[in-house]
Amino acid sequence: MTSRQPSPAQPHSRRSFLALAGTGTLLALGGTPAFAATTAEPDRPAADPSAGEAEALRLWYPAPAAPDRMIQQALPAGNGRLGALVGGDPAQETLFVTDSSLWTGGLNTVLDADGQFPYERVEFGSLTQLVHLSVEIPEHTLESASAYRRWLDLSNGVVGASYVRSGVTYRREVYASHPDDVVVVHFSQSGAGTYTGRIALAGTHGETVSAAASDTTLSIGAAFDNALQYGAAVTAVSRTGTVRVTDGSVEFSDCADLTVVLSGGTNYAPDASRGYRDPSVEPRSLARRKVRAAVRHAPDVLRNTHVADYRRLFDAQSVSFGTSSPQQRRLDTWSRLQARAAEGASPDPELEASYLQFGRYLMICGSRDGLPMGLQGPWLDGNDPDWMGDYHTDINVQMNYWMSDRAGLPGCFDAFTDYCLAQLPSWSEATRELFNDPRNRFRNSSGKVAGWAVAFSTNIHGGSGWWWHPAANAWLANTLYSHYEYTQDRRLLARIYPLLKGACEFWQARLVTTTVTDPVSGKSREVLVDDKDWSPEQGPQDALGNTYSQELVWALFGNFAAAGEVLGKDAGYRRTIAALRERLYLPQVSPTTGWLEEWMSPDNLGETEHRHLSPLIGLFPGDRIRPGHSPADILTGARNLLVARGMDSYGWANAWRALCWARLKDGETAYRLITTNLRPSTDNTNGTAVNFFDIYQVEENRSIFQIDANFGTPTAMVETLVYSRPGHIELLPALPSAWAASGHISGVGARGGFVVDLTWQQGRVVSAVLRSVGGRTTTVTASGVTRTVRLSPGGSVTLHGARLAG
Repeated sequence: MTSRQPSPAQPHSRRSFLALAGTGTLLALGGTPAFAATTAEPDRPAADPSAGEAEALRLWYPAPAAPDRMIQQALPAGNGRLGALVGGDPAQETLFVTDSSLWTGGLNTVLDADGQFPYERVEFGSLTQLVHLSVEIPEHTLESASAYRRWLDLSNGVVGASYVRSGVTYRREVYASHPDDVVVVHFSQSGAGTYTGRIALAGTHGETVSAAASDTTLSIGAAFDNALQYGAAVTAVSRTGTVRVTDGSVEFSDCADLTVVLSGGTNYAPDASRGYRDPSVEPRSLARRKVRAAVRHAPDVLRNTHVADYRRLFDAQSVSFGTSSPQQRRLDTWSRLQARAAEGASPDPELEASYLQFGRYLMICGSRDGLPMGLQGPWLDGNDPDWMGDYHTDINVQMNYWMSDRAGLPGCFDAFTDYCLAQLPSWSEATRELFNDPRNRFRNSSGKVAGWAVAFSTNIHGGSGWWWHPAANAWLANTLYSHYEYTQDRRLLARIYPLLKGACEFWQARLVTTTVTDPVSGKSREVLVDDKDWSPEQGPQDALGNTYSQELVWALFGNFAAAGEVLGKDAGYRRTIAALRERLYLPQVSPTTGWLEEWMSPDNLGETEHRHLSPLIGLFPGDRIRPGHSPADILTGARNLLVARGMDSYGWANAWRALCWARLKDGETAYRLITTNLRPSTDNTNGTAVNFFDIYQVEENRSIFQIDANFGTPTAMVETLVYSRPGHIELLPALPSAWAASGHISGVGARGGFVVDLTWQQGRVVSAVLRSVGGRTTTVTASGVTRTVRLSPGGSVTLHGARLAG
């Protein structure tokens, strides 16, 4: 064992980790408006910071996206707020651009006769697209080109394409820059070639495009009925040819190079007191200023600025599951997915590592300084996304953020924290006014109400959709607290403490007393249980004490007590909540099914293979149920229920199953589910699309993109390699045999305030580096041997295989 104290150059020090965690935004109640004027010039690297082509990790394809299959085939780009789907057609480059705050709808604080919040595109609202951008180059037809290839460069955060025409190699790159807050499309070529064509900007809600000849800018600006203003602008420059505005478009001719820059956004603000609007923002004008500011810089300066910013996040984690064969490496990405899914095919460890890194790419592109990602993130192919592209609070939005801390991206979690804090005043008011409404079937029998609750669906305006969902407040609060467990940041804890306390107050008012009889002793006792409720999304809607709620509330009460102790707050109320926790009913194993019960009944009251794993929430993401800690009958009951739920569901459901199997230390079953999600989606089936998006079959002949599995599946991959809870880290708890020969992973966040770098061979740890980002003491287990590690914040220790093997 070797150790050393903090070094300024040490990666993942507490300072660098919290910089990645975006602590500059932690001081505001709910974050700052995402679309705002730039207050400082970003860092401009003096040299090209790109990973070279030889080492860059790429997905690649031999054809552009089909115009009618953009969601399955177009490659995503994003800067954390703006998302773009990039088609790659040589003759007509097409970008579908979405701003994560471009929502219709509103506060939506009414209940219908059945006790539901309106859940549609008018009152509740929907995420919608901002604009379509097209760059038409009519002579560059695909038929006239050869050697076409497009790619997504995960290492540098750039989408690209190249082709040969008349002996000239043409190349284009697309990226969304966070520092400059623009989307850039840059065209270049290798010899004497040129580009001639036009640029068109089209709104998706019938807006009129304005053209300004003075600065070759096209723009739109409008407002929804909900008073949300939005705008977008695009401009173009060339150092060689002619660029000018004509007839509502930008025309360019004889350009050896061309740079197209787009920006846009809304006047949304994360502030309930201002109705979630910032009246000082005029989106169209701001978009015009941003694109004009960006094009004052040379193309390589813009690119270098973006790549340096992107790599600061992406390079926080590297991963290898082993080496793929030369035959596998020669295949394009779609062919590789198909080959991997063939019966009897060998593992393709580099492809699987690419899938993990693709999830990290989406996290960087979709969750920075703005709103969190909903069901599709900021990538839409129309204005009618299923379920409105909303925030589902019974698994989906939580799964979106399981990955960020584990995958070395703690700062990307901040958007979720900011969202919950910004919505809290609206959620609290709706709870006071509407939760005990007699139309709400889930109202509190006590007649009391306190704190806050949410519905199954939420929007960005403080509004709710569908049914009330009582246990969601506990799940949201627990997810926020888990982020604190990784970062050990007291400022973060102080910010989320009101959410934790408010959720506890809600449950203090909601819990009811019932009597249970011990099946062995025959003795009766009184316990506290959830009032009439629904185990998502199946079974009776009036059951007491469903396992899902009981587990979440048990964890919530414990997290609140721990938070209050750290912050030195509410000692008396902590004792009250601790006493309630002691009286909570916790699930038992059904003597009828042999499963961990989902309801306070020995009978299965729902679907055996239901997609949700609600009764197993104490196994994952919770860890009250775990090997080496829980009674054998509880572990067996959890395993039996997991077996009964099956191995083939939607992508997010498979990811959750894989995580539960990893927690049970069954890496082979977890791996089967991981690779099930990597099977290619054909004919609208569940699986992975050409562009690596997870595809969800909603009807026999219709499928959609749903992003949660793109985060849940990488989370499962990491969970097979590192398990953690405060005070304990286990290395290779469920390593699949397909990855056992050799591998490494770096930058894995561990609860308790640590970051882990890990190398293994033949299924055993070779070395592990632990770095403290706030943690001080933890046990580390590998190959059945446990060591105690003590560090100062910022310090590190290297554990070598010989010491870990005993």
